[in-house]
Amino acid sequence: MQNNSLNYPAVAEDGAPASLQAYFKPDISPDDIEQVFRLKRAQPLLQAFTALFHGGSDGVLVRLLVLKELAADTQVSALSRADINTRLAYLEPESLETVLARLRSHQLLAWDAAQGVYRITPMARNVLAALDGLFGLTQGDDEAEMGFLLSQVAGAQAVGGVNVEQLQHLLGRLVDLTEEFRDAIASGSEFRLRAAQSKWHTACDWVEKGSQVIHAITTDPQADTATHRAAQAIGRAQSALLNMQGMFSRALNQIERQRVHLGQSGLSTTDIKTWLMQQEDIAALADGALSTPVQPLFITPSEMIDVAEAELFADRATTITSSLPAGEDAPVTHNDEAAMPAELDAWLSRLSAFDLPAHTAAPVQDTLLPASFAVASYRASLLPLLGDESESALQGGTALMARLPLAFAPGDGMVTLSDPHVAALSNASLSLKPEHQPDTHERRSANPDRPAPDAPDAPARQQAGEARAVG
Repeated sequence: MQNNSLNYPAVAEDGAPASLQAYFKPDISPDDIEQVFRLKRAQPLLQAFTALFHGGSDGVLVRLLVLKELAADTQVSALSRADINTRLAYLEPESLETVLARLRSHQLLAWDAAQGVYRITPMARNVLAALDGLFGLTQGDDEAEMGFLLSQVAGAQAVGGVNVEQLQHLLGRLVDLTEEFRDAIASGSEFRLRAAQSKWHTACDWVEKGSQVIHAITTDPQADTATHRAAQAIGRAQSALLNMQGMFSRALNQIERQRVHLGQSGLSTTDIKTWLMQQEDIAALADGALSTPVQPLFITPSEMIDVAEAELFADRATTITSSLPAGEDAPVTHNDEAAMPAELDAWLSRLSAFDLPAHTAAPVQDTLLPASFAVASYRASLLPLLGDESESALQGGTALMARLPLAFAPGDGMVTLSDPHVAALSNASLSLKPEHQPDTHERRSANPDRPAPDAPDAPARQQAGEARAVG
């Protein structure tokens, strides 16, 4: 029995439908779709890419190799078969003949029968130029993967041929990066935040390079409305991307405040995780750390009876002593809990007495050192509390530290030190808060004819004024 309700499309020898209509619903014509019309118009270019990239990866590599080798010689415009055999002598003759025939049948190579030479077609050079541009930008240090898209927009704008599709590709990449960074911030993972922040810096470099291009497009009177709208959307996406610096800083500061330190060793859970991630075989760390499991010993029933009889007939002490045991002195223990509060008091005294010139920032190592690694790590873990409003409203030593007139500014990178205990520190600085900076403008405005004091005499005069105030 035959079921006429099932209509399967015709299938070609390679397993694909024989016609384009077979991919679409019966009531829809492919010619009514705008993108299909545009792709059909570019059919010769698509056939060139099909000739290069159809089949296995090894065949694709050999075809690109032959075409790039033939197009590399720009001194001559035609190549004889002898020249091709000499240039590609490392290939088998049969394989070379197959590749040349495929490139010639898809208009990537032109055969001049009158002169008996091969020529590189303009389409082949366009394809190679696009591939070389993509290879060069994707194999570099472009973590944001925006270089190729921006170069296409910049090149098209330079020759006056930028279109909406190129701008939409760049806009889509900016939106993807923004969502990726937001997900990293919402994850709360320090390692994911650090990786996202590094990619964000790369994206900001590309945004800075492309700002002039986008500005030129938005101010171009010859651009159509769709191009203007796409360029304006790119500008808004760039602004949203640049504004994420504050979000990264707040998330990292929150993680810094919640960091758990392992006792007085100066190490934190982040240090332990970083070290574990650097190990190639984590399971090997347990070698020698696990003891041998218990090995049971089995005995015969006769031996068990002998042991039971010996225990059964053994003389047991029937007297039970009811006297209390002799008294013992309580063990003497040493409590080290007050070590850190004492160190906190010393750290508060050091910060309160820290002499910081006005309108300057001092490196953080000037206050942390000299000290041991454990003490320096403990002090550094408290620096993010400076200026914390929620902490300053509480009581205790950390609240006193939050109310100090100092501002902590973390930076990027590490600073190498010559300290015997600390080899390097994160780049950061301390400065006075703006509301605690001395106001020199009012003193100058009181006597405008008086010249401004020299920089070396200003601290001495300030100290003299403080001395007179105390007297």
